[in-house]
Amino acid sequence: MPVKKITLFMLTLIVTVGLPSAHGQDKSVTEVEEAVNNLVKAMLHPSEPALKNLSIEQLTYGHSSGKVESQQEFIGTLVSGTSVFEQIEIENQTVQVIENTAIVRHTLLAKTNDPGNGPASIKLGIALTWIKTQGTWKLLSRQAFKLP
Repeated sequence: MPVKKITLFMLTLIVTVGLPSAHGQDKSVTEVEEAVNNLVKAMLHPSEPALKNLSIEQLTYGHSSGKVESQQEFIGTLVSGTSVFEQIEIENQTVQVIENTAIVRHTLLAKTNDPGNGPASIKLGIALTWIKTQGTWKLLSRQAFKLP
């Protein structure tokens, strides 16, 4: 087989074999982005079932202050109204999926109105780890950090 035909054959093989993997990756990224959007909605309109469905029991939810909450504490803070988000916007989001794990990074812009603290605007860097368990993406960890 001439070199040009071998090269063309190899290139065709690489592209053909790589496409299903790339399609699966795109689908996973889309699913994770949807999970992030659902988390934002659940934080704006908190309900225990929705938040529980989006997170795993072993959740660690880290705040920019250094405070880390369990799944139960995270849900309780939002459902009780101790922490109130009035608006949340996500910017500069990246999603990296490796098998059943996803790392999401973004900038969170939010307006809060926590009792006793009043209205505030926040801008934080966020790193999220999601895992796919039983066909569903669940939040495993979240860490917020202050931006300059």
